[in-house]
Amino acid sequence: MCPNCEDFTRTVLLLGQLALYADMVGADLDFVEAVSSSLAVSLPEPPPGVFPDGYDPDGGSAYPGDF
Repeated sequence: MCPNCEDFTRTVLLLGQLALYADMVGADLDFVEAVSSSLAVSLPEPPPGVFPDGYDPDGGSAYPGDF
């Protein structure tokens, strides 16, 4: 297994659980905002195979539908 696969998977899982929590009635949205940005920044490089070969996250249009 690649060295970052477990960390990547765990962080994505935590982000998903946080998103579910944010949709609950009475959720502390200040907590969600603080923790979600911290988790997103801590994401390691995605494991091989997550994106197709040659994928450039900075390539393409700034908005969906723009060319």
